[in-house]
Amino acid sequence: MASINKYLSAIGRRGGLKSRRHLDANTARAMVRVREARRAYRRFHTMCFWSYRTDLVIGRDDVSWVAEQLMKHGNRDAWNVGARLCR
Repeated sequence: MASINKYLSAIGRRGGLKSRRHLDANTARAMVRVREARRAYRRFHTMCFWSYRTDLVIGRDDVSWVAEQLMKHGNRDAWNVGARLCR
């Protein structure tokens, strides 16, 4: 029984070490911006994006468009989120 536990812990440790990503700072910031843009698209969909599909996939190239629409058609909260995305 102890050998099975030892084997399973060795496999789990190896998988955990192998699956960790190392990102440079620019890639990590881009990923965060995309995540925030997707969150803002869902949050302000009825106010700013009502003419677009609800399941639209927001990518890295769409972040500036989302920020522009938030700042143009949204209220103060949406404008603040759009300004944060522009940084």
